[in-house]
Amino acid sequence: MIKKLKLDELNRLSVEEYKEAEKFPIVVVMDNVRSMHNVGSVFRTCDAFRISKLFLCGITPTPPQREIHKTALGAEESVTWEYYKESAELVRKLKAENYCIISLEQTENSVLLPNFSLPTNPIALILGHEVEGVAQEIIQISDICLEIPQFGTKHSLNVSVAAGVALYQLINLHLSIK
Repeated sequence: MIKKLKLDELNRLSVEEYKEAEKFPIVVVMDNVRSMHNVGSVFRTCDAFRISKLFLCGITPTPPQREIHKTALGAEESVTWEYYKESAELVRKLKAENYCIISLEQTENSVLLPNFSLPTNPIALILGHEVEGVAQEIIQISDICLEIPQFGTKHSLNVSVAAGVALYQLINLHLSIK
């Protein structure tokens, strides 16, 4: 019989240990994501994948908010985050700091996620508004646009689900070269 592990058997890091632990060279930028539940979910995903930093931009809500905490389950305390009013200003700054700017978006020349090769420089993964996606201004300054293959009738995944899929693949690529 297979036994489900209890929370205390998972050997997770404490918040203090997490803050000291080495992070993957990936930052996530939320470009005008409006839903607090999506923000909380992305916090939790960033915690799970030990992302270096989460940037909340424009209309994206910031902690402390009950709705963010509800889905983040406290990850807003472990994940380092910062707010920027203008997404494009932040993205230009990250690009100047040698980040590979990757927009998770469907574009004319987007690269399917399974075909993506990991760059040698750190990554800034841009997530866009739930309806409008990543702003065109951000797409224009992106180094690459990644697209998650989909086979159903809908045109996109929920932004927090897409973040999880993309970050899982990026982390797997990092782990495969270590």
